[in-house]
Amino acid sequence: MRAPLDAGRRARAGLIAVGVHRPEARLTALRSGRAAGGTGGWQTPTMVIKRSAGILLFRGQAHDLEVLLGHMGGPFWAGRDRQAWSLPKGEYGPDETPLAAAEREFEEELGLPVPQGPRVELGQARQHSGKIVTAWAVEADLDPALVTPGTFAMEWPRGSGHIQRFPELDRADWFDLAAAADRIVAGQRVFLDRLTERLRA
Repeated sequence: MRAPLDAGRRARAGLIAVGVHRPEARLTALRSGRAAGGTGGWQTPTMVIKRSAGILLFRGQAHDLEVLLGHMGGPFWAGRDRQAWSLPKGEYGPDETPLAAAEREFEEELGLPVPQGPRVELGQARQHSGKIVTAWAVEADLDPALVTPGTFAMEWPRGSGHIQRFPELDRADWFDLAAAADRIVAGQRVFLDRLTERLRA
């Protein structure tokens, strides 16, 4: 007796049966998410790419440059220092422009509006998680003591059913480039390099 076809073999058999072995027919089937004449159960996987945007404040010039970073709040980052800091940033959807989201997130996370001044584009960077971050630099001074961070809610301890609130960024501070490169999360380090290049240019 012939062994029953597994799901993968059934799908392949169905493709061949309806002529999807032809490259152009297979491409059409993949684009539509199902094989022509099929039952509608075979679909291609989709991936949702998350996007966020942020503002990197800086002061000084290339030789004495300092940047403002925030230490990420919540229990996961508590007690960590290296690669636990970030520029103020947050996610946005299709109904908001990246720059508008960057300015909104800055104010939500630090409790202060983005200072006046030109917005210097630093481009995009893909994080280890796959998220794409877009950043702008703004030259300005800011007193970290004035920061009033926004908060977020999460279940903690996990599985306890107890919801607690934590600061988005539990503190902010200025760092020179060497210290910032050591503290900022690895996926954002490229923004420090790009800022230095812009200033030198």
